[in-house]
Amino acid sequence: MKLWSHPRFPGLPASLLAAAVLAVFLPASRAAEAELAVDKVKFAGLSPEAAAREATAPAGFSVKLFAGEPDVKQPIAFAIDDRGRLWVAEGYTYPRKAPEGQGKDRILIFEDTDGDHKFDKRTVFIEGLNLVSGLALGFGGVWVGAAPQMLFIPDRNHDDKPDGPPEVVLDGWAYQDTHETLNTFTWGPDGWLYGCHGVFTHSKVGKPGAPDSERTRLNAGVFRYHPVKKTFELFAEGSSNPWGVDFDDYGQCHIEACVIPHFFHMIQGGRFTRQAGEHFNPYTYADIETIADHLHYAGNKGPHAANGRSDSAGGGHAHAGLLVYQGDSWPAEYRGRVIMNNIHGARLNMDSLERRGSGYVAHHQPDFVNFNDTWSQILNLLSDQDGAVYAIDWYDANQCHHGREDGHDRSNGRIFKIVYGNPKVTPIDLEKKSEAELVQLQLHPNEFYVRHARRLLQERGPSATAAARILRLLNPGGSLPEAPVEAGLLAPGSETRQLRLLWALHAVGGLTEGIALNLLQSPHPYVRGWVVQLMLEDRQVSDTFLGAMAKLAATDSSPVVRLYVASGLLRVDPKRRMETVAALLGHGEDASDHNLPLMYWYAAEPVVGLGTEEGLSLLKQSKIPRVREFITRRMVSTAKTKGVAATP
Repeated sequence: MKLWSHPRFPGLPASLLAAAVLAVFLPASRAAEAELAVDKVKFAGLSPEAAAREATAPAGFSVKLFAGEPDVKQPIAFAIDDRGRLWVAEGYTYPRKAPEGQGKDRILIFEDTDGDHKFDKRTVFIEGLNLVSGLALGFGGVWVGAAPQMLFIPDRNHDDKPDGPPEVVLDGWAYQDTHETLNTFTWGPDGWLYGCHGVFTHSKVGKPGAPDSERTRLNAGVFRYHPVKKTFELFAEGSSNPWGVDFDDYGQCHIEACVIPHFFHMIQGGRFTRQAGEHFNPYTYADIETIADHLHYAGNKGPHAANGRSDSAGGGHAHAGLLVYQGDSWPAEYRGRVIMNNIHGARLNMDSLERRGSGYVAHHQPDFVNFNDTWSQILNLLSDQDGAVYAIDWYDANQCHHGREDGHDRSNGRIFKIVYGNPKVTPIDLEKKSEAELVQLQLHPNEFYVRHARRLLQERGPSATAAARILRLLNPGGSLPEAPVEAGLLAPGSETRQLRLLWALHAVGGLTEGIALNLLQSPHPYVRGWVVQLMLEDRQVSDTFLGAMAKLAATDSSPVVRLYVASGLLRVDPKRRMETVAALLGHGEDASDHNLPLMYWYAAEPVVGLGTEEGLSLLKQSKIPRVREFITRRMVSTAKTKGVAATP
C-alpha cells in the first residue's frame, strides 16, 4: 500500500510523486531549480500589539488583539460558550506529561463586556490539569482532552466554578507523541463530540476499567463520543497528525494534515491516506486520498526539505486549526471557504470546495492572513455570534515538536480576532432562549447560532413539542402549510436549511422510522443521505429500512446518496448486506469517483469474507474494475488461509 499519493497521479510511486506534482503545479523553470530560495519573513518575535498591527489581511478586514501575554500564555485549545465568551486552555505541561498531581495547565474564561473587541474580564476556571490538548463546552460542563483521559468537569449551575473534581469519561488515550494526542474538539451536526488523533500515538480507548476487548484502537483519524449514550467510536481512519476539524454547510467532515497532502474529506467508516503504518483491517488494499488539487509546499525534495522555502506555494506542509467559514458578517464569497493555519508559513491558508461526484475537490485560494512573523503559531480558529473569527496563537520561536521541556518559551500567547468592517459585539445568552426560539435559530444565517441552539435542544432532552415545531418547518412530504419564519432567518426549503432541521429533529428525539422513510423521498440528496446515517447511528436497522437502503443503492441517481448507503452498510451485519452491496456494485459509472469504489469495497469486503459463494456472486455482479480486483485478492487470501484452491 502506498503511504501517500495524489488523485492527479493515481498509482504513482511515492518516491516520484513530489516531482510530478511540481511539474504540474509550478513553472518548468522553477521545477528545474536545484535549490529553492529561502523565504523572507519580516519579523521574528513581536509584542502582542505589534503582531496584530503587522498582520496583513484582505481589504476591509482587520486583525485585532483580543488578548495577549501576560494575560494568556501557551493557548492550546479553546471554545466559545453560549454567551459568546472564550474558554481557553493554557498548555504549560506540554511536551511532557507531568507526574500525577503536578500538572500546570489551566482553563481561563475571557469576556468582552464593553464591545471593543478586547477582553476586559478574565476568570480562572480550573488549574492543575495535566497535558491538556482538547476543550469543548456543553451538557452542564467542560469536556477536556488530557491524555490518558478525556475528562468532564461539571459546572451545571454555570457559576464558572467546577461543581466538583474532574470526572474521567474515557481513558486509554496514549501520548507516545504528545503533539498527536486527542485534540480540537467540536460538536458535530449529529450531536456527537468529534476530535482528531495522530498517527504516531497508539491508543486503546474505553470507559475506565474496561478490558481490551471493550476498547477501541486508534491512531490517525477522527473519533467521536456521544454525551448522552456514552458511546465512543472511531469515525474515520487515517491521515497524519491532524489538529483541526470542522463541518461544512452539508455536514461534511473536513480535516487538515501535516507532511502528507493537507486536506481530507473524512467519511464515516472511510480509510484514508496514512503518513505511516497500516490500517487495522488487513484487507483494506487501498485508501482514499486527499481532495486537494495542490500542495502548500514547494520543490521536489519532499515536504520537510521545503520548510522555510515554500512562500510561493502557501508556506509549507505543516498545518494546525481548520475552520469552514459559515458566519454572516464577511463578504458572501467567503461562505464555505476553508481556512487553516500554515505553521512554517506563519499565515492562514484558504481553500475553496468544489462539489464533484460523491465528494469535493479543494482548490487553492490566495492566503487569507499573513502574520509576517516566524514566531506565529495559530493552533485553532472559531467563529462567533457576529461572524468574527478568533485565532489562538501559541507563539514561539520553535516551530516543530520535540520532547525538551526547555525548548519552548512559556511567556508568550495571543488571541486574535479577525473582523470585517467595524461590527458591533452582540451580547447573547442562548441558554435563556425558549424551546421555540431555539428551533427558529436553526434557520439563522450564522452557523454559530444554529450549532449552539441545536446543542441546547439536545441538552434539554427528547421533546415532542420541539419535534412538532421542527416538523412544521421541515415539512416532509410537503403536506403542511408553509410555517411562519421570523424576520432575518432563512427560508426552510433549501437543502442546507432542511439539513439543519433534520439534525435538530434528531437532537430532540423526533426522527422516527416513519419520518425517515418519508424523508428518503426528499429532493435533496444530502437530506436523503443524512437520513441513512442518522438511522444507523446505533448500528441497528429494521428489515424495512434496510430494504429502503437497497432501493436507494439500486435506483437513486445521486452519488452522494450512494456514498451514504455504502458508509451505512459498514454498520450493518455483513450477513444482511448482500442485496444492497450488489446494487451499489452495479453502478459502473461510479468507477472513477474519488470515494465510491473504495467505500463500496470497504462495505463489500466482510461479505466476501463470508465465503466463496458470496464472493463469486459479488464478483459476477460488480461493474467496478477496482472492486473486482479486490474481491479476487480477498478470495485468494481466504483460500490460502484455509489451504484450498481459489476459484474466483
